[in-house]
Amino acid sequence: MKASMAMRSLGSALRSSFSSSSSSHCLRRCYSSDCVPERKVAILGAAGGIGQPLALLMKINPLVSNLALYDVAATPGVAADVSHVNTVAKVTGYMGEDQLGEALEGSDIVIIPAGVPRKPGMTRDDLFNTNAGIVKSLCAAVAKYCPDALVNVISNPVNSTVPIAAEVFKKAGTFDENKLFGVTTLDVVRAKTFYAAKTKVPVAEVNVPVVGGHAGITILPLFSQTTPKSNNLLDEDIQALTKRTQDGGTEVVQAKAGKGSATLSMAYAGAMFADACLKGLNGVPDVVECSYVQSNITELPFFSSKVRLGKNGVDEVLRLGELSDYEQECLEKLKPELKSSIDKGIKFAA
Repeated sequence: MKASMAMRSLGSALRSSFSSSSSSHCLRRCYSSDCVPERKVAILGAAGGIGQPLALLMKINPLVSNLALYDVAATPGVAADVSHVNTVAKVTGYMGEDQLGEALEGSDIVIIPAGVPRKPGMTRDDLFNTNAGIVKSLCAAVAKYCPDALVNVISNPVNSTVPIAAEVFKKAGTFDENKLFGVTTLDVVRAKTFYAAKTKVPVAEVNVPVVGGHAGITILPLFSQTTPKSNNLLDEDIQALTKRTQDGGTEVVQAKAGKGSATLSMAYAGAMFADACLKGLNGVPDVVECSYVQSNITELPFFSSKVRLGKNGVDEVLRLGELSDYEQECLEKLKPELKSSIDKGIKFAA
């Protein structure tokens, strides 16, 4: 009995983490199968270090009715394992290129964590030669089998892989700028965590927009816009928090000492962003998250900022708002590096 109660409490806590305060009431009313639309989510790279925990987190999301897990190997075992979790989503595993189309057909959201992970000494750009080709081929399949799906790209370097995906979709005649996302949620998660620890405020109450890109100095947390506001941070504190947020991935890679990268926290962040997309698709109002999308808020064609999500993906790309002098300086510094990464991705896909 105690074990059963503990499991119910854990399940409730996990499910509640997918609901923002602004929409939790609406979602509670719509958890029954006769109210929530059936949604299929496909994870490409589901047997990997990010894919496996991401598959588990999507399995326990009450908004998912059909979960397709695809990888080039080992997917049947992952699917069998996850399928035993007693939640509503039906899980199916697909393995090998000949099953990719079936995995994708009918998908509302496609999440792509496929690719090789970072190792000590590697930058995200070091991953380019391998992961760029993987993303290119998978997006070609998306264009063929589920051209109307929202596509959440996790595979690094996101600053380049999202432009690659866009070019693939353009060539296929299926590109919709409102349906392609680079998942930068982990930067937001880290900024919230580090800010809360420094200011001693409850982390659940913290909101920090993170803009720019998803690598090194292109990651720009806007701590001047953080809520709740803290007046106890010195300029050097803000700079240190910014640096730690930018180097969060490297911190994990070094801590794992060659045995992995940020897989668990990335899976959590990927699940949170996918949940936001599902809420938007289901008509939950005022769902706002940061994401790397096609944008005109700067001179760069792709940029991460707050976006309002809706039934067709991006409803609105929100402006940056007022920046501090330090943030404005960082913004100008990141632009050349981000532009170079974008150009690299476009050139690769040409």
